[in-house]
Amino acid sequence: MQFCDECGSMMKTEDDRWVCGSCGNEELRDSAAEQEMAVTTQGQEESEIVDTSEVDAEEMGPTTSTRCPECGNDRAYYEMKQIRAADESETRFFTCTECEHKWREDDH
Repeated sequence: MQFCDECGSMMKTEDDRWVCGSCGNEELRDSAAEQEMAVTTQGQEESEIVDTSEVDAEEMGPTTSTRCPECGNDRAYYEMKQIRAADESETRFFTCTECEHKWREDDH
């Protein structure tokens, strides 16, 4: 990623140049410098599976209005957990207040 020296906006690549979409400033690309700024996932740990099956429903915390995919109940306990990289949003886990079915926000 390259930022414009003139206005500070993020630049995009066009062939052998970096071009600022805000002010039009152009700079030649430097492949050696781009190699140093490349983002990799090498060395990052795999995220672990978060198991909430052993937690009692009463200990799950506050409740919210959401529909249980198992029994149709409209209340569930929820808790937020950071299970991915720090720059990604937290995942919300739900436990139905009736049947204690567990799911996470992106499951349905």
